Amino acid sequence: MSNADIFLGEVIGTAILILFGAGVCAAVTLNHSKAKASGWIVIAFGWGFGVLAGAYTAAPLSGGHLNPAVTVGIAVDTGEWGKVPLYILAQLIGALLGAVLAWLAYYAQFRANAEPADAQPTLGIFSTAPEIRSPVANLVTETVATVGLVLPILAFGRNAGIGIGQVPGQAAGIYGSGISVLLVSLLVVGIGLSLGGPTGYAINPARDLGPRLAHSLLPIPNKGTSDWGYAWVPVTGPLIGGLLSGVIFNLVF
Repeated sequence: MSNADIFLGEVIGTAILILFGAGVCAAVTLNHSKAKASGWIVIAFGWGFGVLAGAYTAAPLSGGHLNPAVTVGIAVDTGEWGKVPLYILAQLIGALLGAVLAWLAYYAQFRANAEPADAQPTLGIFSTAPEIRSPVANLVTETVATVGLVLPILAFGRNAGIGIGQVPGQAAGIYGSGISVLLVSLLVVGIGLSLGGPTGYAINPARDLGPRLAHSLLPIPNKGTSDWGYAWVPVTGPLIGGLLSGVIFNLVF
């Protein structure tokens, strides 16, 4: 696949993922939303459906990684690192674009944040934050949760009999079949329900960093801090998790 296909696939697919994910967080969080206070289960399924839509869309072009941790895990397993920077750049751009689209979809609700009665912090719509701020514990949570994502994704490709990856995303993609994309989306829902409580389960550096940058730049009234002091955790933890997944898969499977 060409560099242009990889770039466009990852930008579009990651943008769709974040549009759905940030969109469901906005729906549950913002006042004057019909889904206000729907709860964590709704958020978990919204993110899962975002993975489903984004990966299906991107798979024919780029393999549908949508996540630097997935890209790194595949590169560790296969030894092919040449296109990793391109994947990650495209994922970051897509995540930023998806966050902007979610902001536009809820523009009126975000504007209402200017009213004192409606003012509320908005960072949680875009990026993650820990319930208990403990950098080491938060890093461990993100690392473990990401292994729970990337290692099964690598196994899905092997189980489909395609031998996942000559280069990241080549051939039939990392999933092997359409049903595997559905399984990965359900896996993301499961991670959210089981492991999302401590940190909000970034499990994807682009998913957190791109929207956090969007939050810092967008003209959202009373938006609060973008919490850059925490931003390294949902980037570093998933990258470590992706590396560990690739090593484990390469050694064991």
